[in-house]
Amino acid sequence: MTRTRVLFADDHAILIDALVNAAGSSLEFVGAAHNGRSAIELAKQTRPDVIVMDISMPELNGIDAARILHKEVSSAKLLFLTMYTDLPLLQEAFRAGASGYLLKVCGVDEFVNAVQTVAAGRIYISPLLAGDVVSTMIANGPHRTAGEHMLTLRQREVLQLIAEGKTMKEVAARLNISTRTTESHKYEIMRHLGMDTTAELIRYAVRTKLV
Repeated sequence: MTRTRVLFADDHAILIDALVNAAGSSLEFVGAAHNGRSAIELAKQTRPDVIVMDISMPELNGIDAARILHKEVSSAKLLFLTMYTDLPLLQEAFRAGASGYLLKVCGVDEFVNAVQTVAAGRIYISPLLAGDVVSTMIANGPHRTAGEHMLTLRQREVLQLIAEGKTMKEVAARLNISTRTTESHKYEIMRHLGMDTTAELIRYAVRTKLV
């Protein structure tokens, strides 16, 4: 029987090692990435059946990485493995292209079952989050401000790197854009969100789990 090919994207290496050791007989692990950007590149190289990823990762968070992966590696199913129980984040995960949302309190058997479920083309939601409330949240979505709707993927990338303490020059180099373009993105982000300082941007990034 062909085993499901799995790529991990999580910045906690010890968790990846533990799952590989515990579930290696049931699943085939093809690689591990420790930030959202490397996850995209590794997924293109390995073409896994399922990408298991965290939400909070450096350089590019899991939600925004999922949006890119859903377009560029469309054959892979996306399963979030996270500690976050926030229903708005669950909704964003599915909007970004996820097929599953699993909490890190799960056991090995549930993890394997979740991977195999999404690999088969079905939806998996942690039993701790399942129910009518979750279904309603996915269907209708929470209220978000107009500013949040206006942020583009590139602006979210810039915002995350700023919140991680990168300078404008470092952000520009990481995204392969000019410093002037980076500063322009920062200005537009602040304008859309109605903020005046970098400190406010960082607090917003933390609150929305970008970092």
